[in-house]
Amino acid sequence: MSELTRIGLLGGMSWESTTSYYRLLNQFVSAEVGGHASAPVTIWSADFAEIERLQRAGDWDAQGRILHNAALSLQQSGVELIALATNTLHLVADQITAGLSVPFLDLIDLVGQAAAAAGHTRVGLLATAYTMNSDLYRSRLQRYGVEVIVPDEDDRELVHSVIYGQLVHGIVDPGSKADYLAVVSRLADSGAQAVVLGCTEIALLISDGDATVPLIDTTRLHCQALSDIIINGVHDGADSARREEGAISA
Repeated sequence: MSELTRIGLLGGMSWESTTSYYRLLNQFVSAEVGGHASAPVTIWSADFAEIERLQRAGDWDAQGRILHNAALSLQQSGVELIALATNTLHLVADQITAGLSVPFLDLIDLVGQAAAAAGHTRVGLLATAYTMNSDLYRSRLQRYGVEVIVPDEDDRELVHSVIYGQLVHGIVDPGSKADYLAVVSRLADSGAQAVVLGCTEIALLISDGDATVPLIDTTRLHCQALSDIIINGVHDGADSARREEGAISA
Protein backbone atom coordinates (compact mmCIF):
# COMPACT_ATOMS: atom_id res chain seq x y z
CA MET A 1 0.00 0.00 0.00
CA SER A 2 1.20 3.54 -0.74
CA GLU A 3 2.32 5.87 2.02
CA LEU A 4 -0.47 7.54 3.98
CA THR A 5 -1.10 11.24 3.32
CA ARG A 6 -0.27 13.68 6.09
CA ILE A 7 -2.99 16.28 6.74
CA GLY A 8 -2.88 19.46 8.79
CA LEU A 9 -5.59 20.23 11.31
CA LEU A 10 -6.40 23.69 12.70
CA GLY A 11 -7.65 22.80 16.17
CA GLY A 12 -8.03 23.89 19.75
CA MET A 13 -11.43 25.55 19.23
CA SER A 14 -12.14 23.88 21.59
CA TRP A 15 -9.59 21.19 22.44
CA GLU A 16 -12.55 18.90 23.27
CA SER A 17 -13.65 18.96 19.64
CA THR A 18 -10.08 18.50 18.40
CA THR A 19 -9.81 15.42 20.61
CA SER A 20 -12.90 14.04 18.86
CA TYR A 21 -11.33 14.73 15.46
CA TYR A 22 -8.08 13.00 16.39
CA ARG A 23 -9.87 9.97 17.83
CA LEU A 24 -12.20 9.55 14.85
CA LEU A 25 -9.44 10.01 12.26
CA ASN A 26 -7.37 7.31 13.89
CA GLN A 27 -10.34 4.98 14.29
CA PHE A 28 -11.33 5.33 10.63
CA VAL A 29 -7.77 4.88 9.32
CA SER A 30 -7.07 1.94 11.61
CA ALA A 31 -10.31 0.20 10.63
CA GLU A 32 -9.68 0.67 6.91
CA VAL A 33 -5.94 0.02 6.71
CA GLY A 34 -5.60 -2.49 9.54
CA GLY A 35 -2.51 -3.56 11.41
CA HIS A 36 -0.91 -0.81 13.44
CA ALA A 37 -1.90 1.99 11.04
CA SER A 38 -2.77 5.38 12.49
CA ALA A 39 -3.57 8.77 11.00
CA PRO A 40 -0.63 11.04 10.08
CA VAL A 41 -1.94 14.37 11.41
CA THR A 42 -0.12 17.59 12.23
CA ILE A 43 -2.23 19.69 14.60
CA TRP A 44 -1.88 23.43 15.13
CA SER A 45 -3.85 24.06 18.31
CA ALA A 46 -5.12 27.54 19.15
CA ASP A 47 -5.47 29.02 22.61
CA PHE A 48 -9.25 29.00 22.75
CA ALA A 49 -9.28 31.73 25.41
CA GLU A 50 -7.90 34.16 22.83
CA ILE A 51 -10.31 33.00 20.12
CA GLU A 52 -13.32 33.18 22.46
CA ARG A 53 -12.36 36.70 23.59
CA LEU A 54 -12.12 37.86 19.98
CA GLN A 55 -15.48 36.25 19.22
CA ARG A 56 -17.16 38.13 22.04
CA ALA A 57 -15.51 41.32 20.81
CA GLY A 58 -16.75 40.67 17.27
CA ASP A 59 -13.21 40.78 15.89
CA TRP A 60 -13.44 38.13 13.18
CA ASP A 61 -10.66 39.67 11.14
CA ALA A 62 -8.20 39.01 13.97
CA GLN A 63 -9.34 35.41 14.23
CA GLY A 64 -8.89 35.02 10.49
CA ARG A 65 -5.33 36.38 10.71
CA ILE A 66 -4.44 33.97 13.51
CA LEU A 67 -5.73 30.97 11.60
CA HIS A 68 -4.32 32.13 8.27
CA ASN A 69 -0.85 32.28 9.82
CA ALA A 70 -1.46 28.89 11.40
CA ALA A 71 -2.48 27.43 8.03
CA LEU A 72 0.72 28.79 6.48
CA SER A 73 2.72 27.15 9.27
CA LEU A 74 1.01 23.83 8.61
CA GLN A 75 1.70 24.19 4.90
CA GLN A 76 5.38 24.91 5.57
CA SER A 77 5.55 21.80 7.77
CA GLY A 78 4.81 19.66 4.72
CA VAL A 79 1.16 18.69 5.08
CA GLU A 80 -0.69 17.92 1.84
CA LEU A 81 -4.11 19.22 2.86
CA ILE A 82 -5.53 21.45 5.61
CA ALA A 83 -8.84 21.25 7.46
CA LEU A 84 -10.45 23.34 10.18
CA ALA A 85 -11.70 21.33 13.16
CA THR A 86 -14.56 23.68 14.01
CA ASN A 87 -17.76 24.88 12.37
CA THR A 88 -17.91 28.49 13.56
CA LEU A 89 -14.50 29.55 12.27
CA HIS A 90 -15.56 28.57 8.74
CA LEU A 91 -16.98 32.09 8.89
CA VAL A 92 -13.42 33.24 8.10
CA ALA A 93 -12.44 30.35 5.82
CA ASP A 94 -11.80 32.68 2.89
CA GLN A 95 -9.28 34.61 4.99
CA ILE A 96 -7.68 31.41 6.31
CA THR A 97 -7.15 29.92 2.86
CA ALA A 98 -6.02 33.03 0.98
CA GLY A 99 -2.73 32.25 -0.75
CA LEU A 100 -2.49 28.62 0.33
CA SER A 101 -0.99 26.26 -2.22
CA VAL A 102 -2.34 23.10 -0.56
CA PRO A 103 -6.06 22.21 -0.66
CA PHE A 104 -8.51 23.04 2.11
CA LEU A 105 -11.31 20.54 2.79
CA ASP A 106 -14.36 22.65 3.57
CA LEU A 107 -16.73 21.20 6.16
CA ILE A 108 -19.81 23.19 5.14
CA ASP A 109 -19.79 21.82 1.58
CA LEU A 110 -19.59 18.26 2.91
CA VAL A 111 -22.70 18.87 5.01
CA GLY A 112 -24.57 20.29 2.03
CA GLN A 113 -23.61 17.32 -0.13
CA ALA A 114 -24.64 14.84 2.58
CA ALA A 115 -27.99 16.52 3.23
CA ALA A 116 -28.82 16.64 -0.47
CA ALA A 117 -27.72 13.02 -1.00
CA ALA A 118 -30.07 11.96 1.81
CA GLY A 119 -32.95 13.72 0.05
CA HIS A 120 -33.37 16.46 2.64
CA THR A 121 -34.67 19.80 1.36
CA ARG A 122 -35.13 21.48 4.75
CA VAL A 123 -32.83 20.99 7.75
CA GLY A 124 -32.57 22.54 11.17
CA LEU A 125 -29.30 23.85 12.59
CA LEU A 126 -27.87 23.63 16.10
CA ALA A 127 -24.64 25.58 16.50
CA THR A 128 -23.04 28.49 18.30
CA ALA A 129 -25.01 31.73 18.18
CA TYR A 130 -22.31 33.10 15.87
CA THR A 131 -23.07 30.37 13.35
CA MET A 132 -26.86 30.30 13.79
CA ASN A 133 -27.13 34.09 13.48
CA SER A 134 -24.96 34.15 10.36
CA ASP A 135 -25.66 33.26 6.75
CA LEU A 136 -22.90 30.62 6.71
CA TYR A 137 -25.05 27.50 6.49
CA ARG A 138 -28.08 29.13 4.88
CA SER A 139 -26.19 30.50 1.88
CA ARG A 140 -23.85 27.55 1.41
CA LEU A 141 -26.52 24.82 1.63
CA GLN A 142 -28.85 26.73 -0.65
CA ARG A 143 -26.66 25.77 -3.61
CA TYR A 144 -27.42 22.12 -2.84
CA GLY A 145 -31.17 22.79 -2.77
CA VAL A 146 -31.32 22.61 1.01
CA GLU A 147 -33.11 25.23 3.14
CA VAL A 148 -31.73 25.85 6.64
CA ILE A 149 -33.88 26.90 9.58
CA VAL A 150 -32.66 27.88 13.04
CA PRO A 151 -34.28 27.77 16.49
CA ASP A 152 -36.06 30.80 17.89
CA GLU A 153 -34.10 33.35 19.92
CA ASP A 154 -34.59 31.68 23.31
CA ASP A 155 -33.57 28.29 21.96
CA ARG A 156 -30.54 29.79 20.19
CA GLU A 157 -29.43 31.30 23.50
CA LEU A 158 -29.90 27.95 25.27
CA VAL A 159 -27.94 26.02 22.64
CA HIS A 160 -25.11 28.55 22.67
CA SER A 161 -24.86 28.71 26.46
CA VAL A 162 -24.56 24.92 26.75
CA ILE A 163 -21.76 24.87 24.18
CA TYR A 164 -19.65 27.56 25.85
CA GLY A 165 -20.64 26.86 29.45
CA GLN A 166 -20.44 23.08 29.36
CA LEU A 167 -19.39 21.24 26.22
CA VAL A 168 -16.12 23.10 25.54
CA HIS A 169 -15.15 22.08 29.08
CA GLY A 170 -16.13 18.44 28.52
CA ILE A 171 -19.24 18.69 30.72
CA VAL A 172 -22.05 16.44 29.48
CA ASP A 173 -25.22 17.09 31.46
CA PRO A 174 -28.33 14.88 31.06
CA GLY A 175 -30.56 17.90 31.59
CA SER A 176 -28.86 19.73 28.73
CA LYS A 177 -29.32 16.67 26.53
CA ALA A 178 -33.05 16.76 27.23
CA ASP A 179 -33.11 20.50 26.49
CA TYR A 180 -31.31 19.99 23.17
CA LEU A 181 -33.66 17.19 22.12
CA ALA A 182 -36.61 19.47 22.90
CA VAL A 183 -35.09 22.10 20.59
CA VAL A 184 -34.64 19.43 17.91
CA SER A 185 -38.29 18.46 18.33
CA ARG A 186 -39.39 22.05 17.84
CA LEU A 187 -37.28 22.30 14.68
CA ALA A 188 -38.90 19.10 13.41
CA ASP A 189 -42.33 20.60 14.14
CA SER A 190 -41.26 23.55 11.97
CA GLY A 191 -40.59 21.25 9.05
CA ALA A 192 -36.96 20.20 9.51
CA GLN A 193 -36.43 16.76 7.95
CA ALA A 194 -33.07 16.45 9.73
CA VAL A 195 -30.99 18.59 12.08
CA VAL A 196 -27.35 19.53 11.51
CA LEU A 197 -25.13 19.34 14.59
CA GLY A 198 -23.28 22.43 13.39
CA CYS A 199 -20.83 22.67 16.26
CA THR A 200 -18.22 19.99 16.74
CA GLU A 201 -18.84 19.67 20.49
CA ILE A 202 -22.58 18.98 20.18
CA ALA A 203 -21.88 15.35 19.24
CA LEU A 204 -20.58 14.92 22.80
CA LEU A 205 -24.16 15.48 23.98
CA ILE A 206 -26.52 14.07 21.34
CA SER A 207 -26.12 11.77 18.35
CA ASP A 208 -28.09 10.30 15.50
CA GLY A 209 -30.79 7.99 16.85
CA ASP A 210 -31.54 10.18 19.87
CA ALA A 211 -34.27 12.18 18.10
CA THR A 212 -37.28 11.55 15.88
CA VAL A 213 -35.43 13.04 12.88
CA PRO A 214 -31.90 12.24 11.65
CA LEU A 215 -29.05 14.19 13.25
CA ILE A 216 -26.21 15.07 10.88
CA ASP A 217 -22.91 14.85 12.78
CA THR A 218 -20.59 17.32 11.03
CA THR A 219 -17.51 16.11 12.89
CA ARG A 220 -18.03 12.54 11.75
CA LEU A 221 -18.69 13.60 8.16
CA HIS A 222 -15.52 15.70 8.08
CA CYS A 223 -13.40 12.95 9.60
CA GLN A 224 -14.73 10.33 7.20
CA ALA A 225 -13.75 12.53 4.25
CA LEU A 226 -10.37 13.35 5.77
CA SER A 227 -9.58 9.71 6.51
CA ASP A 228 -10.38 8.87 2.88
CA ILE A 229 -7.81 11.47 1.82
CA ILE A 230 -5.26 10.13 4.30
CA ILE A 231 -5.66 6.64 2.82
CA ASN A 232 -6.16 7.43 -0.85
CA GLY A 233 -4.36 10.74 -1.27
CA VAL A 234 -5.54 14.24 -2.14
CA HIS A 235 -8.10 14.22 -4.93
CA ASP A 236 -9.14 16.98 -7.31
CA GLY A 237 -12.46 17.62 -5.52
CA ALA A 238 -10.86 18.30 -2.14
CA ASP A 239 -11.17 22.05 -2.52
CA SER A 240 -13.13 22.38 -5.75
CA ALA A 241 -16.05 24.35 -4.34
CA ARG A 242 -13.84 26.90 -2.63
CA ARG A 243 -11.57 27.13 -5.65
CA GLU A 244 -14.64 27.96 -7.75
CA GLU A 245 -15.33 30.81 -5.35
CA GLY A 246 -11.78 32.08 -5.85
CA ALA A 247 -10.83 31.57 -2.23
CA ILE A 248 -7.96 29.17 -2.87
CA SER A 249 -4.90 29.59 -4.95
CA ALA A 250 -4.36 26.14 -6.36
